[in-house]
Amino acid sequence: MEERGKRKEKREAGLVPPLRGDRNFCSINSSKNSEGGTKSSTINRFFNFTQNKLNSIYENSVLLQNIDKFIFAAICLVFVLSTFMPSDAIGLAALAAAGLSFVKLLTKPGARLEASRADLWLLAYFMFVVVSLFGSTMFTLSLHGFFKTLTYLLFYLSVRLFLKDNKDQTLWVLGIIALHAGFQAVAGFLQSFSYSGEISTWQDVSNLNPEDVMTRVYGTLKPLNPNLLGGYLVAAIPIMLGMLAINLMGGTKKPAFLPSCLLVLLSVTTLFATGCRGAYLAFGAILIGIFALSAKFFWKNYKKWYLCAVGVATAMMTSAVLLSGSLRARVFSMFAMRQDSSNSFRFNVYQSSWEMFKDNWLLGIGVGNQNFREIYGLYMKTGFDALSAYNIYLEIAVESGIFALIAFCGFLFVLIKNAVKFITGSENTADVIIVSAVLVSICAVLVHGLVDTVFFRPQIQFIFWTTAAICIAKTEIQTEAKTEVKEVKNKVKTEVKKVKPAINDSKTIRLVLKGKICS
Repeated sequence: MEERGKRKEKREAGLVPPLRGDRNFCSINSSKNSEGGTKSSTINRFFNFTQNKLNSIYENSVLLQNIDKFIFAAICLVFVLSTFMPSDAIGLAALAAAGLSFVKLLTKPGARLEASRADLWLLAYFMFVVVSLFGSTMFTLSLHGFFKTLTYLLFYLSVRLFLKDNKDQTLWVLGIIALHAGFQAVAGFLQSFSYSGEISTWQDVSNLNPEDVMTRVYGTLKPLNPNLLGGYLVAAIPIMLGMLAINLMGGTKKPAFLPSCLLVLLSVTTLFATGCRGAYLAFGAILIGIFALSAKFFWKNYKKWYLCAVGVATAMMTSAVLLSGSLRARVFSMFAMRQDSSNSFRFNVYQSSWEMFKDNWLLGIGVGNQNFREIYGLYMKTGFDALSAYNIYLEIAVESGIFALIAFCGFLFVLIKNAVKFITGSENTADVIIVSAVLVSICAVLVHGLVDTVFFRPQIQFIFWTTAAICIAKTEIQTEAKTEVKEVKNKVKTEVKKVKPAINDSKTIRLVLKGKICS
């Protein structure tokens, strides 16, 4: 007890460093929280104010206390309506989810908006879209496209806010997407056995034998278009594979395992039956992504089996292309360049869109396909009218300018970088599978976007922004934790530097007391 009392006196005199439990040491860890409180954003202070004022209403309202359930229902409704309803109906469901999320922020105690680094890039992108809107020569048409973009981003924020408080619902959201994609796969598979009359000129048959002409399926997505169904399945198949892997963790005896396998096979079959060549490229990206990410689990202990699986999958895809005449003709037409009318049409659109970009590179022409079509008429080659640029990156640059494109690519870069770090560094197998699934989905959609713009259709947009929200929600937890640890370490180092002289003095005093140093 006497020694402990003497050590306390020396510590108070600054002769020895503070203990872990001392107030001075604890202030290092608590300083971050106090700083965070002083740096609270204005918008969150506003929400805190409204939450305090409306607290009595919240406490007496069953609806407000269970508002997360209604938000979840609205999110699910978006994906249900995506399978058979037009864009306006899907957008209304998305706005309902956004409206409920805003009510939650106003009333639920503790609800707040938190921006990640990726969100800051997304905010910059949105601001450039706003600037392009007000700089557009066709403001009214551009305003329609702007509201679409705003709806997508509000839905993204709604999913982010919902998952922040309901992390256990992530699998349910992904399951809803996988289930409805499975429905589209079944519908498309059945269409492949009956003649589906062409709704537009979907393929160049001038150089094909009649038996090599593919019957392209389109499911029930509105508007009916095989490229839209192909893009929808590209976004959904990685999610279905992720759900299958989650089921596999519980063993093959789970009731959902066999149906999940069947739906995945049907989805891949239907994807090929769409005849969408952009979807074929994206499916190749899916395979590359799956094998690259699964190496984390199998390369070290099952290297031979892993390489065998890669070889078998490659052989099966090659055989499917070579043995099916219609599929082979469709795949090889990608390399026909100008000899294929569809390729030639795209090349002409690319050239015209590039000229549009060069004349409007700073602010763009204003967002929206209606606006694009009107101005495209001034640049198009005769007989090659187009609704879009057939490349999402070129279209963003044309509509909103070069800085909007840079901001959007910055958002994607931060998202993908954090996801890869999470996958390689996390030991939570379930979360790694989820992040891997949504990352592959995002990358596959982006690859498809190199040659098509069905990316801007709501059916694909809502899946894309949902997967982005899930990816950021999962990866930001680890990123924030690492940042906090790094900040604490830096502050500890600073405090240690301050007490080093005191430590040296205390050592000298102890040696003098022991008589090892003469005065």
